[in-house]
Amino acid sequence: MSDLPARIDIQEEGPREGFQIADPPIATDRKIALIDALTGTGLKEIQVASFVDPRRVPGWADAEAVVAGITPRPGVRHTALWLNERGLERAIATGRLHLKALASTSASEPFLKRNQNQDFAANAAMLARNLARYRELGLTQVRLGVMASFGCNFAGEITPAQVVEAVARVQRLIDEVGLETAYICLADTMAWGNPESIRRVVGAVRERWPSHRIALHLHDTRGLAVANAYAGLQMGVDSFDASVAGLGGCPFAGHKGAAGNICTEDLVFLCHELGIETGVDLEALLEAARLAEEIFDKPLPGSVMHGGSLAAIRKRLAA
Repeated sequence: MSDLPARIDIQEEGPREGFQIADPPIATDRKIALIDALTGTGLKEIQVASFVDPRRVPGWADAEAVVAGITPRPGVRHTALWLNERGLERAIATGRLHLKALASTSASEPFLKRNQNQDFAANAAMLARNLARYRELGLTQVRLGVMASFGCNFAGEITPAQVVEAVARVQRLIDEVGLETAYICLADTMAWGNPESIRRVVGAVRERWPSHRIALHLHDTRGLAVANAYAGLQMGVDSFDASVAGLGGCPFAGHKGAAGNICTEDLVFLCHELGIETGVDLEALLEAARLAEEIFDKPLPGSVMHGGSLAAIRKRLAA
């Protein structure tokens, strides 16, 4: 299959991913400033906080304060991440978030133990409780996520069969409570993926669940995120997680230099060059990326934010 989608959806995760690893932690008002800037770029979904144990992730000790301070905008969904029941209840209590039913596991049990202090059995038990709670809340559409879908620093190579089994474990739980899978998000958490493995894993999951939409979460530690996104686009993937300016990196990935998710403006630039609609104003997004660099006070890895888009050059040449 090699059919590029006409349009993609982007879940912006830069604030959540970037602020969780900042050392020293970023001030609350600066976090809010970046989120508000992103809210005006045309992005429709922004993950603005992580409700996790502040002892393990001190960068998100102020999650409630950030959510309280951001400015809503019609048509923009502000979401958050949680990994357990306590985090979910904290997110609910803010009263200001678009709640998404999340059911996340890992294709690698060693990584799951490191990231969430759970084995597969404990993870399944927690997911069952969360799914029951989602049903109580009237959340019927579940984002099914599989971390380490393309390889793991602690378990090594991950096969497509292992990813299919990880999806199946969670899908059974979703079916048991009578909910529906909105889409399956395959995460290259530790950047082992390459274009061929993207095609193999996406193909295996699509073959098993042909009616399910597939999303990709691609980290750029080894510089292949854009190439991997293009492979996903060729497979018809039309939903991506991304991080403005390339912010982020998993603090439990076992790699000090672990990079963040694919850079949002680089992904948007790629799509626009290919004629794929994103709904995003690239120039406004570049301004937000430069703000992120100012807030973090260090060079950030985004390419287009430094090289610029081609719009100004084309305009000059056409004059």
